[in-house]
Amino acid sequence: MKLIDVLPLENTALNIPGGSKKRVLENLSHFLSERMTGIDSDEIYQGLLARERLGSTGIGDGVAIPHCRMSSCSKITGALLKLEDPIDFDAIDSEPVDLVFALIVPEEQNDEHLQVLSSIAELLQEEEVRAQLRQASSTEHLYHTATGHRD
Repeated sequence: MKLIDVLPLENTALNIPGGSKKRVLENLSHFLSERMTGIDSDEIYQGLLARERLGSTGIGDGVAIPHCRMSSCSKITGALLKLEDPIDFDAIDSEPVDLVFALIVPEEQNDEHLQVLSSIAELLQEEEVRAQLRQASSTEHLYHTATGHRD
């Protein structure tokens, strides 16, 4: 499965206000619920929050990949946000986060979930890709950098 299959253009956004980890997860939940059928923002928020309680999804280098599985989700859906200002996300390297790639996955798609998470992490571990995402001046640029870097 390719990132382009889980990240539609309308699920990318620039200069999203941050403030705190909790606020970013709340905003992300609203953002996704507006783009996903049959899932409300509180359900997404509670799923993301439950996953964060297991350990931060801040993977380092200013990147977080909040994710959760949901029974009401019918297909793997991603969202990519570039925050206005970096925030403390309890990342493993203690660095503030400004790139957030979220993933909502159907409950039963465990293998696909791990495959997509791995692809996202691999992409975002590349310094050049992170730099290009941070320099993006439009949602289209952000989207194409994330999805067009690899096939």
